[in-house]
Amino acid sequence: MKQLIIYSIPAFFILIAVELIIDKIKKTHVYRLNDAISNINCGIVQQVTGILLKFLSIGVYIYIYENFRLTTVPLTWYTWILLFIGVDFFYYWFHRLSHEVSVLWGTHVVHHQSEEYNLSVALRQSATQVFGSTWFYLPLAFVGFDPISFIVVAQIQTLYQFWIHTRLIDKMPAWFEYIFNTPSHHRVHHGVNPKYIDKNHGGTLIIFDRIFGTFQKEEEEVQYGITTPLNSWNVVVANFSYYDWLAKQAAQVRSIIDFFKVLLLPPGWRPAYLGGAIVPKEIPADRKLYDADSSKSMHIYIVIQFALLLGFVSAFLFSVEKIDIYRQVVGVGFIVLSSLTIGSLFERKKWAAILEIIRIILAIPVVYYLFF
Repeated sequence: MKQLIIYSIPAFFILIAVELIIDKIKKTHVYRLNDAISNINCGIVQQVTGILLKFLSIGVYIYIYENFRLTTVPLTWYTWILLFIGVDFFYYWFHRLSHEVSVLWGTHVVHHQSEEYNLSVALRQSATQVFGSTWFYLPLAFVGFDPISFIVVAQIQTLYQFWIHTRLIDKMPAWFEYIFNTPSHHRVHHGVNPKYIDKNHGGTLIIFDRIFGTFQKEEEEVQYGITTPLNSWNVVVANFSYYDWLAKQAAQVRSIIDFFKVLLLPPGWRPAYLGGAIVPKEIPADRKLYDADSSKSMHIYIVIQFALLLGFVSAFLFSVEKIDIYRQVVGVGFIVLSSLTIGSLFERKKWAAILEIIRIILAIPVVYYLFF
């Protein structure tokens, strides 16, 4: 079964283009080239590495359903609604705990790293998120919701969240704002303003935040990003910098209790002898955003190469079910290399130029191996 998300890729880019045009006309400045490409690169890496992680993303669910389900839920209009509510409920708890448990934050932090807020941020996802999210949905398998129905509903719930990543929509009607997640609610969720941190975890519905006390209305202007800025366009740094920090803290603790506290308490917790917990500070409204950048000619080169990469990724994703595991691994490896290199060219790293030469040399042999 080909994912609905893959079929939705053209719509994603059409809507991003529309938002970009509106941004230019209204001069709202919600897009920067380096940031947008970094966001999309992270989404690309998440999608292609997910191909090799299906044993987790759906395999565990199928195993539980086939071997341990308590009953088989029939497909009716009301069971579809129950499944939708169930998916959104367990998403809420996965999402909330991903902000409140340090080791889970590592599987989600990538989505929050952008200091902008636009539709490209919706595509910015962590390649490791599947390691945290899979387990939260298993009660649905035990109950007896079949895997195909679960996949369909989970993807619809994910697709809904695309449009809420925008600053160009202010508020929806009051009744809609009360029940559903909206751009206003989700802007709050992406805020690093102290009053906004760890609020509005809902996916499609916002009612679980209202029920469990994590709702916050959008009031003051939102400052976007994370409390310790990433300051990189490198997808590998984006996906693993927090784990690197976490590992360094865990390696310095003096007891097994503190070791588990570092992993399981909220992000930034450290014992007093390591400096204590990192407390979020007020972000100045005029803060300087990370913008390590390259020349205009390099921008043109990156845009051309990125467009070619998008074409390659699309062809790969639409044909991946027809190729063997060896070709899948080669394709994923080449795409990750390309995303890493193209993003890092913005930072003018010498090694990025070397990797780009290697990538260009490999391009034709890889295309021939995969598709001919």
